Amino acid sequence: MKAILSLLQFTTVLPLGKSQDLGHFARHSYLFPFAGYMIGALVALPVSLIANQTIAAAVAVGLLFLITGAHHFDGLLDFGDGLMAHGDREKRIRALTDRNVGAGAIAFAISTTILLFAGLQEASSIIFAIIIGEVCAKYSMSFLTAYGKPFHEGMHSYLHQFAHPDFPVLSFMLCLPLFFLPVAPIKIFGAMILMLLCPMVLLETSRQLFGGVNGDVVGASNEITRALVIVAIALL
Repeated sequence: MKAILSLLQFTTVLPLGKSQDLGHFARHSYLFPFAGYMIGALVALPVSLIANQTIAAAVAVGLLFLITGAHHFDGLLDFGDGLMAHGDREKRIRALTDRNVGAGAIAFAISTTILLFAGLQEASSIIFAIIIGEVCAKYSMSFLTAYGKPFHEGMHSYLHQFAHPDFPVLSFMLCLPLFFLPVAPIKIFGAMILMLLCPMVLLETSRQLFGGVNGDVVGASNEITRALVIVAIALL
């Protein structure tokens, strides 16, 4: 329970009582998908009461930001700046870690949010799309936490030092209950392919551009994976 509470305190702004030592979660970072189920359910419940699909999609996006404190969205902004920066590795890292928001951040934020909103609006079941998207997004964080070599000291390097190579396998097993949802299996398969491909691409991109991974890259993976998975669910 301490590991789960620590996980939820790390991934949400929910009032969960006394702050838990992050080390409890760090030693069990394969639990990331569990946060996806919790966040997805908390968003899906009120959204299920909204009949209009467009408004429901907009509310869902807002609730995702609200419940998570836009913590990982901030990583997306930083990653966008680092990716779009011109120059050598040092300049890209400065752009990635700089607290200022540039054009790359805005472009990535707008593009990802539009994709997320459009996917939710077109999904045959917005409720299940939210849950699947959030669980898959959290798997991508588990993947990068385990396999993303840190390029500097920080939150990611702290979590990475406790992660084992088999953690993403355990995380994947936590995603398998998604097949019990009343959703076409092809949609689940498509979602799982993307939840593997997205962090893989970000891992290689970050190695080439920054020499490794930091917490911003992991957070960006959460946002990008969620959006692409939900779009895939709507299209398949």
